[in-house]
Amino acid sequence: MAAAGGVSSDDVPILQTENLTSNVKSIYYSRTFLSIISGVVAGIWGFTGLTGFVFYFLIMMVASIGLLAKSKFSVQTYFDSWSRILIEGVFGGLMSFVLFWSFAYDIIHIF
Repeated sequence: MAAAGGVSSDDVPILQTENLTSNVKSIYYSRTFLSIISGVVAGIWGFTGLTGFVFYFLIMMVASIGLLAKSKFSVQTYFDSWSRILIEGVFGGLMSFVLFWSFAYDIIHIF
């Protein structure tokens, strides 16, 4: 992740648009990738109903913790708010998760 800004003489963080955009894209791509992989895993393991959705949100929670650790818990250096790390791309990735979850489940358990 690229640092999104520097610190001025008043110790107010300055966010650079290019770096912030790059960091948000990184979050979006990593969550999409994790959504696809966790969907396939949930389908192979045979999760159905609410269990699959709990699995997805657990994976997204672990991803958020990983992103926080990657940013050394200094969110304001890399992003403009906490919501960028905690919820950015979670619901967008849900559709990919459901698609690959149902696909893998059908391939393994039905056919």
